Amino acid sequence: MELAKYPLPVTPAELEAQGVWQPDFIIVSGDAYIDHPSFGTAIIGRILERAGFSVAVIPQPDWRTTADFERFGSPRLGFLVNAGNIDSMVANYTVAKRRRDYDYYSPGGKVGKRPDRAVIVYCNRIREAFGDVPIIIGGIEASLRRFAHYDYWDNKLRRSILVDSGADILSYGMGERSILRIAELLNRGIPVRKIRDVPGTVVITERDFTPKGSFVMLPGFRSICGDKNQYAASFKIQYQNCDPVSGKILCEAYDEGLLVQNPPSAPLNTAELDDLAEISYTRKPHPIYGKEGVPALAEVEFSVTHNRGCFGGCAFCAIAYHQGRAVTSRSMESVVEEVEFLAGLPDFKGYIHDIGGPTANFRTGPCKEVAEGKKGVCANRRCLTPQPCPNLIKDHSEYIELLRRASAVKGVKKVFVRSGIRHDYVMADRAHGGRFIEVLAKRHVSGQLRTAPEHICPEVLALMGKPSYEVYEQFVDRFNAASRKAGLEQYVVPYLMSSHPGSTMKSAERLARYMQQNKLRSEQVQDFYPTPGTAATVMYYTGINPFDGKKVYVAVSPAEKKAQRALLGGKTLPPRRVPVKRKHKKGKA
Repeated sequence: MELAKYPLPVTPAELEAQGVWQPDFIIVSGDAYIDHPSFGTAIIGRILERAGFSVAVIPQPDWRTTADFERFGSPRLGFLVNAGNIDSMVANYTVAKRRRDYDYYSPGGKVGKRPDRAVIVYCNRIREAFGDVPIIIGGIEASLRRFAHYDYWDNKLRRSILVDSGADILSYGMGERSILRIAELLNRGIPVRKIRDVPGTVVITERDFTPKGSFVMLPGFRSICGDKNQYAASFKIQYQNCDPVSGKILCEAYDEGLLVQNPPSAPLNTAELDDLAEISYTRKPHPIYGKEGVPALAEVEFSVTHNRGCFGGCAFCAIAYHQGRAVTSRSMESVVEEVEFLAGLPDFKGYIHDIGGPTANFRTGPCKEVAEGKKGVCANRRCLTPQPCPNLIKDHSEYIELLRRASAVKGVKKVFVRSGIRHDYVMADRAHGGRFIEVLAKRHVSGQLRTAPEHICPEVLALMGKPSYEVYEQFVDRFNAASRKAGLEQYVVPYLMSSHPGSTMKSAERLARYMQQNKLRSEQVQDFYPTPGTAATVMYYTGINPFDGKKVYVAVSPAEKKAQRALLGGKTLPPRRVPVKRKHKKGKA
């Protein structure tokens, strides 16, 4: 591994210094440009560059005119548009729909640098400036809004972002495979309108178009706008087809045409993830930001992501919808090599802040057949709840060894685990779970271990896709015992959530009483935030559990949501970092 000498160009002068006057692709992003593998713009730009394409970046353009978008002229092959590492509405607004006063993904944390619904706005400006130039959209905002979806801020169903943006192709999920295939086809002279069957993409076709292969016709946009049951049923089908092995082509009808989602791209395997990790970056914000920098880098500058995908199945999380439930990981050799590389950087202080991912303690799985690519994940059950599947791979031995080897690297004082761990997965591993807790408590926690029981009421936990609270208590007891054995005073700090679908005032009161009785004080109490791409958001809008069709109680009034949160004795905190992770991500073009 080595540092790149230069970031991708953001000015014509930088582009011309490379001997290029017309870039093949121009990436437009709602985030400031940080040339680091935790950020989608950098990943996509660098893999295209490695494949021989020239790339320029327009970060956080002024969307009020077309001037910024015309900076490099028209690209030879197309524009790649993303809103940034977070959905632009989540980045701009709190759950109370108030404007945020700090932006981790903008220079100096300044707000107002990206528009609401950034993907749509950017595409409109590009069309205004360049007409029928190819536009490919991607990233979290595009991926999670690829079908008709409930929009919390408008409080209504919105059309697919592909329809509203007027883009040509939507790349969803982890975009490396799909963007390279699209680039190859465009470079061969294939018109963008004829690129229709790339895995991991969504396109708009004629209403009478018939896909090649097995497909499912979802309820059309008009139908779901008039029937919440149909909307819930549609989401269930979408969720069941997020696997590249078993996923079918999905179609959704609009007045403008037929939206066609091709099956997901196959996840990168270990060798491919290792190869991706070898790409060089400057690992810094672009120099145009000067000394103020970009706050988001601090969270990940000396962190390493070792895995992708998550079979945790939390209803309020969109990782499964975006990255998929199959977990793939980098080799231990690749991760240790990166730790050695980080330890040699001039700003390194001896601490690796994280070796994690969507869920830190997953290395493979969920089961042997999925890991070997013989079958897709089960469509009609969760892997961990209500009880761990008998076929689940439950083994922390490799992760324990990975942490040991990383900790032994010269110059490393300590390796922390700061990504979320799934405590029920630890407790399910009878062979190595106890050892993992001992290692975690002794070597990889800085006084506080943050975990996410989320609630204590069985009916709420079941809807969340979380285990029983007894499992959490067993884990805490084991961790506390391991801390005492190591002679350390350490604490488990729970994440709790108010107003999740299924949570009544009685549920909130029961949780509050439990916290009082056990002298618990939560440092992070978060009011449920209905964001696109999650089952919990579907419940919030419809009052229906999409997986079984049963009715669900939902606290929708601001007064009740505020009351539930107040009972838990904490205040709502904005997310400092969305879990769009290093080789990802919370993709993207």
